This record gives sequence, C-alpha cells and structure tokens, in this order.
Amino acid sequence: MGGAVGGGSPSVAAPAVARSAPPPAGAGSAALRRQLARAERRRRLRAFGLVAPLLLFLLVTFALPIAKMLWRSVQDPEVGATLPETAASLRRWDGKDLPGDDAYAALAADLARAREAGNLAMAAQRLNYDIPGFRSLLFTTARRLGTADAGTGPPTRESFARIDPRWNDRATWAAIRRASGPLTDFYLLGAVDRHRDADGAIVRVRNDQAIYVDVLVRTFTIGAAVTVLCLALGFPVAHLLATLPPRIGNPLMILVLLPFWTSLLVRTAAWVVLLQEQGLVNNALAALGVIDHPLKLIYNRVGVFIAMTHVLLPFMILPLYSVMRGIPPVYMRAAASLGARPAEAFVRVYLPQTLPGVGAGCLLVFILAIGYYITPALIGGPADQMISYFVAFYTTDTANWGLAAALGVVLLSATLVLYALYHRLVGIEKLRLG
Repeated sequence: MGGAVGGGSPSVAAPAVARSAPPPAGAGSAALRRQLARAERRRRLRAFGLVAPLLLFLLVTFALPIAKMLWRSVQDPEVGATLPETAASLRRWDGKDLPGDDAYAALAADLARAREAGNLAMAAQRLNYDIPGFRSLLFTTARRLGTADAGTGPPTRESFARIDPRWNDRATWAAIRRASGPLTDFYLLGAVDRHRDADGAIVRVRNDQAIYVDVLVRTFTIGAAVTVLCLALGFPVAHLLATLPPRIGNPLMILVLLPFWTSLLVRTAAWVVLLQEQGLVNNALAALGVIDHPLKLIYNRVGVFIAMTHVLLPFMILPLYSVMRGIPPVYMRAAASLGARPAEAFVRVYLPQTLPGVGAGCLLVFILAIGYYITPALIGGPADQMISYFVAFYTTDTANWGLAAALGVVLLSATLVLYALYHRLVGIEKLRLG
C-alpha cells in the first residue's frame, strides 16, 4: 500500500508542477504585438476620422468637378439621344459614298419625332459646332419634310436634296456620324485647332478659325514673363527680409502680406485708376518731366504685366524668404575668409542654396499666372486674353461646355507636363543633393 502510494505520488505531483510553470516566452510577446496592432489601428481610425471631413470636402469641391470636366470634354450624347435611328444606320455606313435610303428614312423619322417632342435644339446646336449652318439646315428640313417641297411617298435622297442640296454632301452625313457619340474627340481636337474631315483623318482647321494654339502660346508666354518679373523683384526683397533683424524684418513682412487682405478684384480695379491716361502714374511722370504725353499703360500687354506681377509677387517672396531664413550666415563669412569676393561668394555659396525657394516660387507663380482671368480681362486688350477667358466665354456665354472642358483639359495637361519636366530636371531633391 505504501509502495503504491509512494509510487503514485509522482503522478499526483506532476500536474501541480505543470500548472505552476510560467507561460512560454513567445506567448507574452505575441499578446503584446496584438495589443500594439489594435492600438495602432485605433490610432489610425481616429486620425482618419479627424481628416475625413476635409477629405470629403476636397472630394466634393475639387476632385469631382475636375473629374466632371474631364468627362465632359469627351462626352457627346446629344445627337445619339435625339437621332437614335439615324445614328444606328450610319454605324453601318462605310463613309465612302452617300448613305443609302435607309439612312434618309431614319433621319426623317427621327426629325419628326424630335420636332414633336421639342428636343431637336440640342442636337442642332451640337452639329452646328462642327459645320456652321447645320442648325438652320436641321430645323428647315424637319419643318419641310412631308410637304410638297419634299414630294410624296417615303423620304428619299431626292426628297432631301429638294429641301437643301447639302444633304447630297458626304461631309454633312459624316458630321452626323461623328457626333453620334456617346464619346468623341471633337472637343479635344478643336481645343488644339484640329478636326476630322469627311474621311475621318485629323487635319488642321482653316487659318481664320485657328485661334486656340495661339491663345495657349500667349498664355504660357505671359505666365513665363510674369514669373521672371516676380523673381527679379522678389529675390532682393526676400533677401532683405531674411537678413534684417526680426524687429525690423517682421513689420516689413506684414507689408508683403498686406495684399492678401484685399480682394483681387479691388486690386485689379485700382490699377485701372493708376494706369489710365490721366491716372496717377502718367500724371507723376509728366510732373517729373519724364514724358511729354501720356503713355498707354492699360488695355495692353504692359498693363497685364504690371497688374499680374503686383498680384503674384507675394507668392514669389514667401517661398524665397522661407529658404533664405534657413541659410546660416556663417557660410558667407567662411567664403570671405577663404578669399572669395562678396559677389563671388554670393554666386557660388549663397545662390545655390536658394534654388529650392527659387524653384518653388517660380512654379507657384507660373501655375497661378496661366490660370488668371480677372486681371487680363480688366487690364488687357483683346489680344491679351488668356485661355481662362475662353473657358469662361464658352461656359457662360455660348454654353459650349464640351469645348470649355476641352480647353481646361489642355491647360491642365500642359501644366502637369511642365511640372513633371521641372521635377525631373531641377526637382527639389536634386537641388538639395547638389
């Protein structure tokens, strides 16, 4: 019995020893990692919750309008929705000769239906963008079909030709097929002075209709000139503010920021008063004996340069100032102690360190300048209007939203290409490494 009890004691004691043993070393670290992961997830969710309203605001007010603009530049639903049978018939047309009588019959049915429903105007306006006079052609044909002018029986090629000879022109039917949608490159091609001919080839528009490439070149020329002027004026101002003691530099910085407290429209209108022939500038120059007769400083390119440079100058000074404030003055003293002249030390030591600010300021001013509308519209003349003027014109005056969106897409694409080129050649990272 005792032996049995003694022999059984190890089996009784073993479970007690196992229950009191510490947990494996990996179990505690795994639990800690899970707790840290949960804490990190909660932290990210809280951070996302804080920025979610801002993200939603940017999505609704910035991303969605741009996406809508991009989509509207290739969207072409008007003709396909108004003339569906004609669009379906012309998809089977080879485009080499006039379409068959089925296309004429389909067009007659679509015109009758659209005239009864009262929705022919949108399709007529869209086709009029492609061929001037198409609106009157479409309404005249819809009104006279079924009358004595068109003849009796089902509509045929001859009956359409009696209404207007243009229905025997292959270009007329090619325009309807190009506009049948739902997507098109018509607006994007028009924004760069191109269009498709009756054979579908991309060709340049006539010289008297080619304006948008010149406007785009003018826009970038004005933007580049204003950027250079802002850099020439802003660099010494930023250098002065960065090197002055804070008790003097800070009040002067308020003067740089003061234009931000005034409306852009008010600042632009003030230049109208200053630059006109009997304005303060001409009167002051005449009083000093510099000029004998008033200079023409408004409603031309000179006025645009002056007003836009004044408006955009703070956007050049602030990036330059922020970079210059971080340049230790000991570098210039070290260069002088090594025998460098002041001009040489400035060019070889100080100026390279300001290049990030120069690049950021030039990029900011240039992007803002090419999108300006109010200042060139009020100060400039007809030959000084930039591409933003035409975007506003086609949006509000003619309701040609497709072409307005296409012009915006061209401007946005050109800006992105220039930014990518700038980043590749003189990006901030390369400037710092240099």
